[in-house]
Amino acid sequence: MTIEEMKQEVCDYAKQSYNEKLFAGTSGNLSLFDGENMVITPTSVPYETITPDDMVVIKLDGTVLEGKYQPSSEWRMHAAVYEAKPEVSAIIHTHSPYATAFAVNNKKIPTILIEMVPFLGGDVPLAKFAVPGTKEVGLEAVKVMEERTGCLLANHGVLTVGNSLAQAHIRAIYVEDAAKICSLALSNGDIVEIPEEYVAVMRGK
Repeated sequence: MTIEEMKQEVCDYAKQSYNEKLFAGTSGNLSLFDGENMVITPTSVPYETITPDDMVVIKLDGTVLEGKYQPSSEWRMHAAVYEAKPEVSAIIHTHSPYATAFAVNNKKIPTILIEMVPFLGGDVPLAKFAVPGTKEVGLEAVKVMEERTGCLLANHGVLTVGNSLAQAHIRAIYVEDAAKICSLALSNGDIVEIPEEYVAVMRGK
């Protein structure tokens, strides 16, 4: 994939995620990494108006190669994940409301749906709080994603990863869906998690 193709894809998924209410205002961000260069959404640019030319191309050390705007303030988080997880080439960071509510409660999303196992690896763990905009946000996320493809960022939002934006995006959708269903179920009473032995079978262990 060329840099121009990466810009187009990042722009397309940013708009789609905004329309799906995974983002609000100018919150949230996403990126693609080709092993050398990261294409990431710009900071503080409304998603309704962004174009592929607004995307920012940077190195993992923050060196800006292309872009008329500054990169997302969370570029250090993205870089930390790419550095620690070489199998990852796409990241989406959302502020989707139901999942972020769990992050504010400082609670994980338990394994309540079958789909959570193949798409997310099981439950959605909670990463410890770190100051937004710092590398530590990514480092804390990496700690809880050893066998997971998404996590909650305490008092902040959601982070999902994949080998493509399509994969990272569907995982963000499933995190929000699981959070919404879990919230509704909790309003009805106690929830029942999928037994761990079944989760292990579905993981192929």
